[in-house]
Parts: sequence; C-alpha cells; structure tokens
Amino acid sequence: MNRKQERTLKQIFSRPVNSNIKWKDIESLFTALGAEIMEREGSRVAVILFDEVKVFHRPHPSPNTDKGAVVSVRKWLEIHGVRP
Repeated sequence: MNRKQERTLKQIFSRPVNSNIKWKDIESLFTALGAEIMEREGSRVAVILFDEVKVFHRPHPSPNTDKGAVVSVRKWLEIHGVRP
C-alpha cells in the first residue's frame, strides 16, 4: 500500500465522516488490498475482496463519495481487520 492509499484509509476511518474522498481513491485502496473490481449495470461496481462481493454505486457527476458509502466501506474493512 502506498502513501496515498494509506491516507485514503485514514480518511475513511476519520470522524466525523469525510465526504470529500474521491471514489477513484477508494477503488485504488481496494486494489491495493487485493480486490478485483468489475463494472456492473449503470454506475454500479462490484468489489470482490475477502471472498465476498460488495456492490457499490460509483458517484456521479461529482467524483466524491457520499457519507453513507464511506460508512459502508469503513464497516466492511473493519469487519475484516483492515484499519489505519
């Protein structure tokens, strides 16, 4: 994991919830953790990580991830022991 990905991980776990995290940075973090990312219908992306498939909605037109998605990503990472 590089510095930018570590910074993204810290932003995901920051309190209060950060809504200025770019989705491409979260995807980069997933990739660094060994995820496979697949495009789905519309703006959906499937993330295959921890032997699970999670489907997220890629934000648009803004590149920033909404707070609900950040919380969902945080909980998923936390369950699997990924922390900053």
